[in-house]
Amino acid sequence: MTKLPVRVRFAPSPTGPLHAGGVRTALYNYLFARQQGGQMLLRIEDTDQTRYVPGAEAYILEALAWLGIEIDEGPQTGGPHAPYRQSERKPMYLEYAEKLIADGKAYYAFDTPEELDAMRKRLEEAKVAAIQYNAITRLEMKNSLTLSPEETKARLESGDPYVIRMKIMPKEDIRFNDLIRGWVVVHSSQIDDKVLLKSDGMPTYHLANIVDDHLMGITHVIRGEEWLPSAPLHVLLYRYLGWESTMPQFAHLPLLLKPDGNGKLSKRDADLGGFPIFPLQWTDPVTGDIAKGFREEGYSPEATANFLALLGWNAGTEQEIFSMDELIKSFSFERVHKAGARFDIQKANWFNQQYLKQKDDASIVAEIKPLYAAKGIAVSDEQVLQIVHLLKDRVHFTKEIVAESVFLFSAPEVYDQDVAVKKWNEEAVNAISGFKDALEGFEGDFLADHIKHVLADKMEASGIKMGKIMQALRLAVTGAGAGPDLMVIMEILGKEEVIGRLTQALDRLPAQIRLA
Repeated sequence: MTKLPVRVRFAPSPTGPLHAGGVRTALYNYLFARQQGGQMLLRIEDTDQTRYVPGAEAYILEALAWLGIEIDEGPQTGGPHAPYRQSERKPMYLEYAEKLIADGKAYYAFDTPEELDAMRKRLEEAKVAAIQYNAITRLEMKNSLTLSPEETKARLESGDPYVIRMKIMPKEDIRFNDLIRGWVVVHSSQIDDKVLLKSDGMPTYHLANIVDDHLMGITHVIRGEEWLPSAPLHVLLYRYLGWESTMPQFAHLPLLLKPDGNGKLSKRDADLGGFPIFPLQWTDPVTGDIAKGFREEGYSPEATANFLALLGWNAGTEQEIFSMDELIKSFSFERVHKAGARFDIQKANWFNQQYLKQKDDASIVAEIKPLYAAKGIAVSDEQVLQIVHLLKDRVHFTKEIVAESVFLFSAPEVYDQDVAVKKWNEEAVNAISGFKDALEGFEGDFLADHIKHVLADKMEASGIKMGKIMQALRLAVTGAGAGPDLMVIMEILGKEEVIGRLTQALDRLPAQIRLA
């Protein structure tokens, strides 16, 4: 048999923002398609118009583009299998539903909501384990299996509301080989007669999904674990429609779990934890509520994709940092885990930090200079570059460079009390006074190495060990007891500013300590 070119699809519903689990599904589809030299399709599954949310489709497209997931065919890019929105493909689904009826694989059902409720109530009272519309209960309901052909025809011609249900045959094993989970076997008694076409003429997910995947030539269906219970039904649909020989291979991905590992990750978990689970910020068009996005929180798309790729998959090596090309080369279903993956936002922060360290300093300067302007801080490119060098390896996000450098633009108003009480003593005062005097007489370039030599020479002459007074000196210059390289900080501040801060600390700190 000739091997078909790989064609995968990501098929989200436009019902809101794209959850991290959905993003990972799209990413795995993309990695596999690119690795195999195949194509990636985007299909918008909007058959449930009651759940349609304005702006959701545009959000999905923007999110995928931000992450670097390239779409070969879809609503925006077009393609030979257009349209790529299921709502625009509505006329074609009836044809396949009616074919199933003609072949005895589906039937018309005219049951009212009240009759369906009554059926469920009867089953509950009889303590039936599985409350289903199935091979047994369908014989008690109003459908084309229990009504005469004449009455069925009359109901259809008179415009009675109906749905088309799939006719599941009893006592049958359905089996398929999942690329992640191996062989899956389900008995048909566990499957109910799902609705394939709704009363408004719209197909359900089950019918539209199978028809579209077949017509679009999809070779691999890579989707979340929540669709695993539906897979046997889909296998039957391929069989009933005569498409079993070209049925795609299935791969059901593990769930993303809460940070504590207990249960599926939700928006509520993100809200409570104060972290994003959506790629982009989302504003609810009805309530106006804003949900955080990885992009707006300062994560780079490369770090976000890297983080998500390793939630449920690994390359089997110690490597953790992967470019998109490296992910494409390394990805395999054999290394995708069956168990759920715990969502650890601290790991996401670590990934972002690693990518920030690799980022070109000049691009960071361009990115954060406007943030200084927004705070009313006038700063040159050269100064920002110095600050980037100072703080780049200490932060997780570029915006933190601005927040962490505010101390450079104004002398401390208060000093860390714990450090002051422990470290601001007579020896520290003498050392800092002597260092200040030495700086006042210093005439060379005010560079970190030169400042360090001045300090070392003065401490040696005074018989004071540098290690004993460094925390007090940092306190005098920055107001804090810890931070980045103090010599570089003083270089950035400049000679006059450092002398001024030392003078201020020598004046104010004794009073602060007395008040403690």
